[in-house]
Amino acid sequence: MRRIFAIFLIVMLSSSVAFAENNYTKLKNEGSVRITPVVMAVQKAAPAVVSISTDRIVERAVNPFAQLLPRNPLFDEFFQRGQGRRKVKEQTLGSGVIIDSKKAIVLTNAHVIQGAAQINVTLLDGRTFTATLIGSDPDFDLAVLKLDNASDLPALPMAQSEDLMPGETVIAIGNPLGFSHTVTTGVVSALDRSIKTNNATITDLIQIDAAINPGNSGGPLINLAGELVGINTAMLRQAANIGFSIPIDKARRAVTELLETGHIVPVWLGLSGQNLDENTAAWLRLPSTKGLLVTAVFDGTPAAKAGIKSGDTIIEVNDNLVTDHRHYVQLLKNMTKGESVTLTYMRDGEPVTTKLRTKPYSEALAAKQMQSRWGMTLRKGKTYLVVESVRQGSPAARLGLRAGDVLVNISGKKVTSMTALYQAFFTHRLDSSLILFVGRDGKGYRVRMDI
Repeated sequence: MRRIFAIFLIVMLSSSVAFAENNYTKLKNEGSVRITPVVMAVQKAAPAVVSISTDRIVERAVNPFAQLLPRNPLFDEFFQRGQGRRKVKEQTLGSGVIIDSKKAIVLTNAHVIQGAAQINVTLLDGRTFTATLIGSDPDFDLAVLKLDNASDLPALPMAQSEDLMPGETVIAIGNPLGFSHTVTTGVVSALDRSIKTNNATITDLIQIDAAINPGNSGGPLINLAGELVGINTAMLRQAANIGFSIPIDKARRAVTELLETGHIVPVWLGLSGQNLDENTAAWLRLPSTKGLLVTAVFDGTPAAKAGIKSGDTIIEVNDNLVTDHRHYVQLLKNMTKGESVTLTYMRDGEPVTTKLRTKPYSEALAAKQMQSRWGMTLRKGKTYLVVESVRQGSPAARLGLRAGDVLVNISGKKVTSMTALYQAFFTHRLDSSLILFVGRDGKGYRVRMDI
């Protein structure tokens, strides 16, 4: 019955598409005033817009006391360790856009396909394909898919987003709430917006007032020429008509890396730093404690070549005010290797602005700096990572870690691979303390490591 219903829907969808195309051609040939620039842009772009549905298997902890007692983090942690867990199937909906017809490449948001066991993609003409994940990056919230055994595909050409203008008409096409190929229009409200989520700061976004709803994620933002200028990614639930889109110039840089390697290499500028306290800020003649106090600059790096010195205080990155060391790292996570960066820092009470280019932060560099800053090396174990060595007098040694200990997570995030470990170090490399979950002799301990 389901198969018959699915075939019926595909037939009906194909018929409605054909009718719409015929009607459009007829009215266009007649020179009808109904064929507006918006209509022409949608007709050009819509065939390349896809609906994405995913099946994912997730594990959930079943707390038998959940309905009887108020929520308790200790109970939650107990049941997260394996007692009462069960696997459940979830389905999600999102949108995407075909950017390469020959290679069958689809661009969407990373959160649309996160954890997916199977990805299904449906075109406007009713065809459905399974898709393979080529690569994704949660910091950019972008993912690249390849349609399996697909041919004769439409594609949407990429424009430039750097010349977008506030007030310019833009169009969003997507799959909100499961309603395929929904069109909303609006204008560019603002450029270079930054938003904060629970775990990150996303920069350089296009703010739009076209309606964005759940399911629009990953769909295209197009201009009146029917060209791709952004990937819709977020909305503000507490406000009407405020949505955000990733500029296509930024997405293009990310897609290049995702197609080459399947991931985006973290970048750095070649410096370390720490937060400011009131006494240090007053001594440096700074108006507040916001910013990153540079404590070290590494030879041969972009920061060193730009003349940045220990004692300088970075206050802006690409016109984004830096609040503290974690914010500084989050801002770098929005950048790709070789990208131009404008830094503003304070020296002797005066602001200085300089330009430099980002440099890849390799796993080899992360391993070297982790051994130096945290004082330990690790290796891959059966399930988690195992401490291989601890340097005498290091933060790890002062904590009491020793060879053979198991590292389960860092600041609440599991580390089950060396790549995950180095990503965690990149995120927390400037932190003055860490919360680790360590296993020893079959028991688990949550400990704090001061650095």
